[in-house]
Amino acid sequence: MTPNLEITVTIKLFAVYQEAFGTAEISRQFPPNTPVKAVLDRLTLERPQLAQWHDVTRFGINLEFVDPDTLMLDLDEVVLIPPVSGG
Repeated sequence: MTPNLEITVTIKLFAVYQEAFGTAEISRQFPPNTPVKAVLDRLTLERPQLAQWHDVTRFGINLEFVDPDTLMLDLDEVVLIPPVSGG
């Protein structure tokens, strides 16, 4: 049996991310021991218009805010949280 060389994460999209991809959820595969900030790097490559949000986005894994360097595990649910405004 060959070990799985990648992990799969579900990415929940909100606000500008949801608008850019036209959906509320996508899945992507990454190598093991990949930090959550790599999700944003990948999505920015796929949709360059998201670059303006790169430095102000926060991250969540499995309903908890996490540091950008937090390593993802297989089947994690990742959330990208862009800044929001309101009144």
